[in-house]
Amino acid sequence: MSSWQHVKENESTQAQEELERSRQKIQTALKAAKERSNKNSNSNDDIDTKFNQLQNLGIKLLDILRDSGSDQHPDWINLTERMCQLLSPLEGSMPFMSSSEEREIRKKDLLTKQTKMMELTRIIGRKLLFEGKHNQAVPAAVQSLRFSIDVHGLNSVNLVPSYLILAEASIGLGKLSQGDEYLAQAEWTVLKSPDATAAVKSKLYRNIGLLYAAKGDYDNALRMLSEDIYHASKEWGTTDIHACGGYFHMANVFFRQNKMDVADSLYSQVTDNWFDFLKESVQRKIASPAATGLLGPTEKVESDDVVMLDEAQEAEAMQMLNAVLDIREQSPKQNNLSIAKVCHTLSMLYFLLNDIQKAQELSSKAQDASSRLPTNVETVSVPTFLKLSHEKSAVRT
Repeated sequence: MSSWQHVKENESTQAQEELERSRQKIQTALKAAKERSNKNSNSNDDIDTKFNQLQNLGIKLLDILRDSGSDQHPDWINLTERMCQLLSPLEGSMPFMSSSEEREIRKKDLLTKQTKMMELTRIIGRKLLFEGKHNQAVPAAVQSLRFSIDVHGLNSVNLVPSYLILAEASIGLGKLSQGDEYLAQAEWTVLKSPDATAAVKSKLYRNIGLLYAAKGDYDNALRMLSEDIYHASKEWGTTDIHACGGYFHMANVFFRQNKMDVADSLYSQVTDNWFDFLKESVQRKIASPAATGLLGPTEKVESDDVVMLDEAQEAEAMQMLNAVLDIREQSPKQNNLSIAKVCHTLSMLYFLLNDIQKAQELSSKAQDASSRLPTNVETVSVPTFLKLSHEKSAVRT
């Protein structure tokens, strides 16, 4: 066995052991949360009552995720651990603290937990959508909406992302009239909110476009997706990954209309945006191997111009790029340059998600596609990240 294979076996064993420890921690935390929930079910204190509701909602969603097999995947285990942390008891009293002071501390802690639960259930709902699990996305979206109402009230524009997850889940389940109702509520909220951002409008128009596309009304679908791209570009720029959703869904509409030249151009834009982002991510990770990279189990943050993706955005990238690859490979006239680039892009994504085996497979597929190109065609230039990762692992041994 080579030193590289030995290193990978050790890393795999350690990863499995870590996952098992995480599962045990989750089971312990869930058991304690259920016991607290049963014990405090008859409390007359309004803060305890609201926290008990938070616990019950969290437990219910975690049970749904477990039943769907999510406890077998590292990214889902990380999300579950984060939710279990939010089910821990509220901050207690301290010596010499008055009852009013204690109440304010508990009230503040409750609001913090509700806010984080709102954000986490939203990430979970979006990730489930990108994985095609529309049934499971519904309860996550419902919970995110409830927590949004608790934190922001009934009429806030901050409720819109939850409405949009519910709408997209309904569309995915074929319940178009229900999806229409959620989108109408979201649109009404945006129209009466002068502080609605271009980012929110982008997601709204994208979902309206998806609804029109599901109805077969492609002209209006393209009109709405054009609005999506306009607002996404206004917020982030035309080449940013946040604009990829609009390009991707617009390409799908043109694909259904058999307008392949336009669809091909838009699929290329999706690939290019992700390629540039992931290439920079890989370069940063190689420069600092101890860092987590730009992808990982974290909320979206920006620090020193480095953008971190949450789990839902990772799932979105995976869904889009694999779909583009399928379309490229199934095309009667295969474009080897396009296949090579999307394979390179996916290879970088898997590398950043620490799935080296899958990254190697796609890198080999990219090289194979490049080898079929004419000698006068410039191939895709990417960082030699797999070779470097092998060398660094060998050095550690």
